Amino acid sequence: MQAVVLFFALPPAGRLVAQSLPLTTLVKAARLVDPKTGNVLSPAAVLIENGKIKEVGAPMLLQGHLPAGAKTIDLGGATLLPGLIDPHTHLLLDVVVPPTADSSRRYNGDFVADLLLAIVESPSKRVLLGAQMAREDLESGFTTVRNLGHSGIDGDVALRDAIDAGRIPGPRIVAAGRKLVSLGDYAQNLNPVLAEPILRQEFFEVANLEDGRRAVDENLHYAVDVIKVALDDDGVGMNTPIMAAIVEEAHRAHVKVAAHATGKGAIQIAIDAGADSIEHGNDVTDEQLKIMRDKGIFLDITPTFWSGFFAAITEPSIVRAPASKADVAASAERRRKFIQRILKSGVKFAAGSDMCWFYPGKTRGQATATMFSHLHDAGMAPLDILRAVTTNAAQMLGWQERVGAVEPGRLADLIAVAGDPLADITELERVRFVMKGGQPVRNELAPR
Repeated sequence: MQAVVLFFALPPAGRLVAQSLPLTTLVKAARLVDPKTGNVLSPAAVLIENGKIKEVGAPMLLQGHLPAGAKTIDLGGATLLPGLIDPHTHLLLDVVVPPTADSSRRYNGDFVADLLLAIVESPSKRVLLGAQMAREDLESGFTTVRNLGHSGIDGDVALRDAIDAGRIPGPRIVAAGRKLVSLGDYAQNLNPVLAEPILRQEFFEVANLEDGRRAVDENLHYAVDVIKVALDDDGVGMNTPIMAAIVEEAHRAHVKVAAHATGKGAIQIAIDAGADSIEHGNDVTDEQLKIMRDKGIFLDITPTFWSGFFAAITEPSIVRAPASKADVAASAERRRKFIQRILKSGVKFAAGSDMCWFYPGKTRGQATATMFSHLHDAGMAPLDILRAVTTNAAQMLGWQERVGAVEPGRLADLIAVAGDPLADITELERVRFVMKGGQPVRNELAPR
C-alpha cells in the first residue's frame, strides 16, 4: 500500500504550515470535471500563480507558459475537481451516541445531554478538538466548510483565524459563533446555579426583537461570517417579526442568515423573514419549495442519518433496538421522494454533512464524506451531488468568486480522485490529492 504524503513542515518559528511550493505550479491530470456544466476536459492542466488559478487548458499548451523554476505536479490518470465544500458542519463537537435505553430514559432520544457534556468542556480543549477535526476534513478534500454553531463564544472564529494565519492546517472556515435560539431550546431542567453561564457560552437566547438585534450585533463583534438561527414549528419563541429583525440586522452588515428549520411552520417563518438558507428542511412542502425558488432561498440538505448512518456509528459498541433498525428501511422511500421533489422544484440547493458525531474507525473527514453515498442512495445523480458541494455551496456561502470551481481567478483549491466520480460518486470518499491555495496538503498519486 502506498503511503500517504502529507505536506507539512515545521519552520524555525515553530508554526505548523503547509510546505511552500514555487509561486507558479502546473497541475496535470487525465481529466478535469467542471461541476457547473458537467463537461470533462481530457487531458487537463491547471496553471497556478500566487495561490490562484491563472489558466486551465490542455497540458501541451500550458506547459509552454511555465517560467523558469516552476513546479509541475503530474497526477497521472487521476480526475481533477474543485475542492469540496461542507456548508453545514460542527467542528468543535464529537458526540458519542448513547445506547437506546439510556437515550430514552434520559432525554427522549435527543442528543441534548451529549451536547451538554461537550459544551461544559473548557473552551481551550474544544478548540483543540476543532483543530483536529478541521485537519481531518481538509485531508479528505474539504477545503472550505461553514461551521454552524456549537463552538462556544468564538471557538470557530479563533480556529478560522489560526488556519488563515498558517498556524495550523485546516479548511477555509465560514464561522457562525453562537447560535440564536428561543428561550428553553436545547436544554431544560438544568441546575439553575449553572444554567445561565453554560447556556450563555453556547447560545444567544432570544425572546423579542431587541434580543434578536443585540444577538446579531454581539456575534458580529466577535467577527463571525454568518448568523445561525434555530427556529421551532410553533413560532411561540422565535416568531416571524423577531426573525425578520434578525435578518435585517445581519443584512445591514452584509452577513447572511442560515435558519435551522425542519418542520413546515419553522420553514415558513424562515421564508417569510427572508433567511438566506434553510438548513435541513425535512418537511418542506411543494408550495414552500416554489416560494424558495422564486425568492432565491437555498435549501441546505443534510443527509446525516440517511442510509443507516445512525446504525453504523453505534453498532460497533451498542446493540440497537429492533425498532430503530426498522426505521432505517421505513425512511428510505421518504428520502427518495424528498430528493425528487427538490430536484423537480428548481430550488437552489446545497448539501452539508451536519457532522458532529464520533464515527468509530473513521476520521472526521471520512465521516463527513459518507454524505455522498447517502445522497446517491436517495436518488440524486452524481453530477447533482458534486454541484451541491462545489458550485452551489459556494454560491450559498456568497463565495462563488473565490471557490467552488476550477476557473481563472479562483483560489487554487483542488482535489483529485483515482476514478471517475460521475460514474461512481463514492470516489469522493477516497480523495487521493488535496491542494489548498496552491499548496499541496496530501498526495497519494505517484508522480510520473
